[in-house]
Amino acid sequence: MPRTILMLATFGLEIVEVGGTLAKHAAAGDSVHAAVTLARPESRAGIEAAASVLGVQSVRFLDFTAGEVSLDLPSKLTLVSLFRELRPDILITQEPEHSYQDLDPDRRVAMLLYLEAAAIAGRSWRQEECGGHPPHLIPSVYFMTPLQPNCVVEIGSTFALKQQAMNVLESQMRFTAQVLRTRLDADALQHIVPGGEVSGDDLELGRALHLEMNKADALSHGLLSHSGATLAEAFRHMNPFRLEALL
Repeated sequence: MPRTILMLATFGLEIVEVGGTLAKHAAAGDSVHAAVTLARPESRAGIEAAASVLGVQSVRFLDFTAGEVSLDLPSKLTLVSLFRELRPDILITQEPEHSYQDLDPDRRVAMLLYLEAAAIAGRSWRQEECGGHPPHLIPSVYFMTPLQPNCVVEIGSTFALKQQAMNVLESQMRFTAQVLRTRLDADALQHIVPGGEVSGDDLELGRALHLEMNKADALSHGLLSHSGATLAEAFRHMNPFRLEALL
């Protein structure tokens, strides 16, 4: 039976970071959607194009203000309305523990907001103010890029699509190159980029760096782990899995 997947991103890059998994669900006939709380206007076309590559059916920009995300009533109403309208079977969002250490603005508060809204969405709360949709309790919540994963998804068949989608995020590619040029030792950078040739073009360098980082991350959770996967994306399911018998 087809399921509805919602990827709730803070900045937009997260959609592609779990792009291998989203692409597999889309190819299997599931209804895959994304929402982004913070996205610069100049980044939105790239985010939409990248999501389209992965088979994501819709991307919504929620128009929160950077540096001002809070657990206020308007923010809760926005997210509860979204959850009740789309009625996802699976919600994918950032990992709480990971968000505590992330120095990107708003991630810590955003994580509290996401989970608070998910909890309220399943209760009888301000139904008319939330579009009139009935309550919806999201059955499964998965946290992406967790510090302590408890499951992985094999993405060998969709890794190329993930990288294609990553390449579309041109502003993100340039930003990564600009940041890492200043942070990384020049000799180390030469070893990371294929062929040891560091391009002076920020877009080209950003794409090359993200390819290597994506590959390293997928291998670390796949071939280099005991998961049995080759290239994988890691997740932490919020609650224990219920099994009828041991796998």
